[in-house]
Amino acid sequence: MKVDLNSDLGESFGAYTIGMDKEVIPLVTSANIACGFHAGDPAVMQKTIALAHENRIGLGAHPGYPDLVGFGRRTMAVSPKDVYAMVVYQVGALAAFAKAAGGRLQHVKPHGAMYNMAAKDAALAEAIAQAVYDVDKDLILFAQPGTESIKAAEKIGLLTAAEVFADRSYQEDGTLTPRSKPGAMITDEDASIAQVLSMVLDHKVTCLSGKVIPIKADSICVHGDGPKALLFVQKIRKALAEKGVEIAPAGSFLR
Repeated sequence: MKVDLNSDLGESFGAYTIGMDKEVIPLVTSANIACGFHAGDPAVMQKTIALAHENRIGLGAHPGYPDLVGFGRRTMAVSPKDVYAMVVYQVGALAAFAKAAGGRLQHVKPHGAMYNMAAKDAALAEAIAQAVYDVDKDLILFAQPGTESIKAAEKIGLLTAAEVFADRSYQEDGTLTPRSKPGAMITDEDASIAQVLSMVLDHKVTCLSGKVIPIKADSICVHGDGPKALLFVQKIRKALAEKGVEIAPAGSFLR
């Protein structure tokens, strides 16, 4: 059994440092790199691409809404046409940095509000899938299983990776608990590991309500800006290894 371990990285901006990229990158197999809209800047993008490429992990674009102040987590009224343009712009920029470093992108994972809105909005999901396809039809789209994002990607012919979250709780419809609600974030590493093992080995997750629902897990996300990101990654890797699960970039076993 194989599973990908990804983290949202490259989210520093100018003189501001966010996350522990140097420590986390060697421990994950795929990096979702901010593209300058919700976080990051050209210099940070270049630096993060280089570090990820050196560690031979999958390179991914992490496009979001143009909302530095809100870190891309605030809902925005953006048309599918504009979302398409935003995604093409950001993925294209990161692809250029990847090429300059001697590599290429493996995947795209929308960020924050864009990711969550597209999960339920078919028009937004289709705009994102089309944008990714038009930039490079060989890219993998990371999205939550069973969502409009997965449906749109599969319809257009994109390869998908069903993404689950180590440090977020779930609602009964399979979506993530909104960050504004109590219990949205899992801060206890033992609880996080138990959730990961259940999703990967048993294909099930226990929702915040206590209900158990089925779930598919191709890639596990640990947020790189979390206070326990490094600890979570270390313990999750160890727990999976003990169960005989191999950690590998999504592109190495999904194609």
